[in-house]
Amino acid sequence: MSLQRIVRVSLEHPTSAVCVAGVETLVDIYGSVPEGTDMFEVYGTPGVDIYVSPSIEGSRERADTRRWCFNKGLEIIVVMNSPSNDLNDSHVQISYHSSQEHLPLAYAVLYLTCVDITLDCDVNCEGRQERRFVNKRQWVWGPAGHGAILLVNCDRDDVGCDAKDNCDRHVRCLQDLEDMSIMVLRTQGPAALFDDHKLVLHTSSHDAERARVFHVCGPEDSCEAYRCVLGQDMVSYEVPRLNGDEERFFVEGLSFPDTGFPGLISFHVTLLDDSNEDFSETPIFTDTVVFRVAPWIMTPSTQPPLEVYVCRTWGCFCLSTARFSPHWQDEMELGYSQAPHKTLPVVFDSPRNGELQNFPYKRILGLDFGYVTREPQDSSVSGLDSFGNLEVSPPVVANGKEYPLGRILIGGNLPGSRGRRVTRVVREFLHAQKVQPLVELFVDWLAVGHVDEFLSFVPAPDGKGFRLLLASPSACFRLFQEKQKWGHGRALLFQGVIGDRRVKTVSINQVLSDRNLINFNKFAQSCIDWNREVLKRELGLADHDIIDIPQLFKSERRKAVAFFPDLVNMLVLGKHLGIPKPFGPIINGRCCLEEKVRSLLEPLGLHCSFIDDFTPYHMLHGEVHCGTNVRREPFTFKWWNMVP
Repeated sequence: MSLQRIVRVSLEHPTSAVCVAGVETLVDIYGSVPEGTDMFEVYGTPGVDIYVSPSIEGSRERADTRRWCFNKGLEIIVVMNSPSNDLNDSHVQISYHSSQEHLPLAYAVLYLTCVDITLDCDVNCEGRQERRFVNKRQWVWGPAGHGAILLVNCDRDDVGCDAKDNCDRHVRCLQDLEDMSIMVLRTQGPAALFDDHKLVLHTSSHDAERARVFHVCGPEDSCEAYRCVLGQDMVSYEVPRLNGDEERFFVEGLSFPDTGFPGLISFHVTLLDDSNEDFSETPIFTDTVVFRVAPWIMTPSTQPPLEVYVCRTWGCFCLSTARFSPHWQDEMELGYSQAPHKTLPVVFDSPRNGELQNFPYKRILGLDFGYVTREPQDSSVSGLDSFGNLEVSPPVVANGKEYPLGRILIGGNLPGSRGRRVTRVVREFLHAQKVQPLVELFVDWLAVGHVDEFLSFVPAPDGKGFRLLLASPSACFRLFQEKQKWGHGRALLFQGVIGDRRVKTVSINQVLSDRNLINFNKFAQSCIDWNREVLKRELGLADHDIIDIPQLFKSERRKAVAFFPDLVNMLVLGKHLGIPKPFGPIINGRCCLEEKVRSLLEPLGLHCSFIDDFTPYHMLHGEVHCGTNVRREPFTFKWWNMVP
């Protein structure tokens, strides 16, 4: 229970007050006291519970059990739990006594009208323990927590509109309501009370910028019935009693959590006493609900695929051959946002714009598919802001803490250095989502600078349920040395590459005698090893959770690019892997690099398909993963059940 307000009684005339069901009212009996008073009694009509306590936090007794010594330190607390049928149909009577007199010195009467006012929403989300009484003013994480959830209404359900649904104050189609959360104002009590009292729904100016509220003011099957009452530049709304005891509101989110906005939004309803023409409105009671805006969530490559994005030109999809080779992975990241009543796919549009810069907004944003982007105000965007540099791990446990939705991996520079980093607005946005804490890896040694150039995740039937694949120059040199030892030193790389005269074949012997190449790959291996230790620590991995995939790099302007198609830059579709065809040395009719990769991955039940992406992607410093994108199934785990 929460304290309402102080009500003072008078000896000169009866006093009336409004109580809210279940809310404590403090009664002041000390304002006008008959001379000689040293004791008092207090009684109430049925339905009125009265307590006496040394303080509001201390122990209390029912007031009607005895006569009380008149002590100004005592608190008198009144509680009514049922709404009144009529105005002033209950009362409290106080009698003042003197130990020298047999009869009371005086009486004071406080007439009460009880009204029940609640602002309700879904505070017990799916998977949480059902609880009848919770503190609606707080939002608590975890399976034992509580609090309502709000989706950012960032899709476009009205096909005739060019903007996102939450870009204006209108409900343009009824399907739009499915993306909103319901808030209900319930009132019970005498209708006559509202002749001189009113209810006001309100929020802060800060929260009004991040959510919008629609009041149902007519038939719910008509878009015109939904009136925008709170939102940008609208912080309060006097609620008319249109539908009797219950008024329904629909709430939409306008912004995802971000810097300066932790995702919490509060709405309040206040009962105001407007009965005195000589004074301003007096607040009697306020009820509050708190929503948390659902975060944007990434899905790892180990989640089952739903849709795959590739590009078709000249009758071929872009992994074969094309003059126009869009990097799907760099342009966007396909994730989702989730509330108990709905899961909404949401595309995150990269600030690094390429050939596909308009595709996410013009082609993906639509019915039940949301859109979000973050772009800096300055020109701080670099190659690291392409979303090949944005990955997420499968669920992990690290250092005793569970990450049931995995951890986001982005690439940057070494701590304390001045190299390239992901632009601040993207880093801050990802950090603010809370449910997939960031891990920043070292990628500034790479010319392109993306995490997908040296790592990927594949599903596994045992252990943690996945394996981390890391590019490994050391593993490649060991493989080539083994083949050289068995007399295959003349076997050539890049045989069979079609369509690019710049590519020259090179033998295993030439690779193993190239000191510059060997030394540069020792440097590349040291950078990967640094990241390996970070990943082991931050994802709770052991060496047996990691598979080293043979890979060499070469120097280009003192940065690393793949020497042959980058094998870890693969497309993962369940147990099926689309791997860049490496054009490695052919030994006994088979590519020894392909055979090595098969021997590492097929025991996990994975199927390896090698795709020729040499001309359209590898020669442009990309591979299969760069040229594709995948929408995947959301996690079965509900984000509100975790504890960040």
